[in-house]
Order: sequence, then C-alpha cells, then structure tokens
Amino acid sequence: MKHVVRKLIWDYEKEEQWLNEMSAKGMALSELSWCKYVFTETPNNEYTYRIELLDNLPDHPDSIKYIKFLEENGIDCVSTYMRWVYLRKKSVEGPFDIYTDLESRIKHYKRINRLWKSVMWLELILGLFNVMIGVINYSFSSQNLSMVNVIMGGMLIFLGLVFLIIGAPIRKKIKKLQLENLIIE
Repeated sequence: MKHVVRKLIWDYEKEEQWLNEMSAKGMALSELSWCKYVFTETPNNEYTYRIELLDNLPDHPDSIKYIKFLEENGIDCVSTYMRWVYLRKKSVEGPFDIYTDLESRIKHYKRINRLWKSVMWLELILGLFNVMIGVINYSFSSQNLSMVNVIMGGMLIFLGLVFLIIGAPIRKKIKKLQLENLIIE
C-alpha cells in the first residue's frame, strides 16, 4: 500500500533523519518530488537512507557513473530531485555512510553551501534590482506598477535573507570540520 506525505524540509540532515524514522516504522521511500514523499510498506528498519548533493545533475555522465558505482556496491538510488540524490541500503548489510573521512564531508558541505549562497545572491540581486526599478519608475511617473516592483523586490530581498539564515548551520559545520581536520593533521 502506498502512503503519500507532503512535507517541506530545508535541512537535508533532518530530512535524512526523518526518512530513517519512517523506515523504522515500516515505510520505505519509493518516489519523491518537491514536498511530496511516496512510501510503501516494508518490514521495520529494512533500509537506511542517505541524501547527497551531487556535483552535477543526475543525468550528467559523471553522476551516472557515480550512481552506477554506488549500485554496484549495494546502494540503491531511490530518487533524484535536481542535484539531490536519495540513496538507501539494506539495514542488515551494516552501517551506511557515504562520507567516511573529514575531507569528503567538508567537500559535501561546501557544495551545499555554494547552492544556498547562489540562491541567496540571486534573490538579493533580483530584489535590489526590482526595488531600484520601482523607485526610478515612481520618480518619473506615479504608476502602480512601480509599487509592485518595490513590493516584489522587498519579498525577494526577504527570501535572500531567509537563504542566508538557512545556510548558517552549514557554514558552522564547515568551520567545525575544518578545525577538526587541522587538529588531526
């Protein structure tokens, strides 16, 4: 039987934890799209899940090669969403960690940080551009369209700040892992 859950999760680690909690309840992820998770019933804890942000889109030759490598090692690719890949492995096969060393974990967090930063800068630049257009239009003519630009610009700037806040924990983790790496070296 299929179960559909609609949920928005910004933190991939919390999403991963939630997927493993669902697995503990006997629900295996079978499909995924934006804010929509489809589960099928399975024995409790049949799978352990991991989520990874790829360097490229899943249909890129390097990503295809990497996913095939994972599948050859007993790891299933359940679904992909943009550059995110949702992986699972049978729990009975033991622990499932993608990043076993600090350097690879740091690289993964940096990829995620670049994603949040790009979205943040895009939102901030488009927002500022819209505000400037609205102010310029309002100066030369008192059209309602200029207020729409200012309001949209304000919303985009707000979204940019939201992405700045969302990315803060990732930046902290990067600094912590880099410090650990320095201590080990």
